[in-house]
Amino acid sequence: MTNNDVLRKIRYTFDYSDNDMIKLFGQGDLEVNRAQISDWLKKEEDPEHINLVDKHLAHFLNGFIVEKRGKRDGPPMKAEKTINNNIILRKIKIALNLKVEEMIEIFDQQDFEISKHEISAFFRKPTQSQYRLCKDQFLRNFLMGMQKKYRPV
Repeated sequence: MTNNDVLRKIRYTFDYSDNDMIKLFGQGDLEVNRAQISDWLKKEEDPEHINLVDKHLAHFLNGFIVEKRGKRDGPPMKAEKTINNNIILRKIKIALNLKVEEMIEIFDQQDFEISKHEISAFFRKPTQSQYRLCKDQFLRNFLMGMQKKYRPV
């Protein structure tokens, strides 16, 4: 999945307007304008499409955390220069204050079976032997299940 796909899914799931998106980026310590957001949300086939870099998605996800959980005491969260699906999943989990059981329910929305142990492996340090890389199919199914839970038809 591309960073742009993740941004589109979260925007659609929570029905964020352009102004909401600008606010979320701002809460993550990145000033953006409506034109940038529009270019990031365009499909890859569109000639005006611009790829969303990892650092900018990290800023957005940090703003998403602030929006859902409130600003924490101390220095603001630093945006990672590079992110992967594990980090994206962790940030969404933090923002929505999800427990492992709730994450399993979200995966179940997509009829995607996953165990507590598999989910906890996504949140381990990469140096641990139990660490597991979150592949695109896991993140995609999670985002689709999240859409069904938070934006029912």
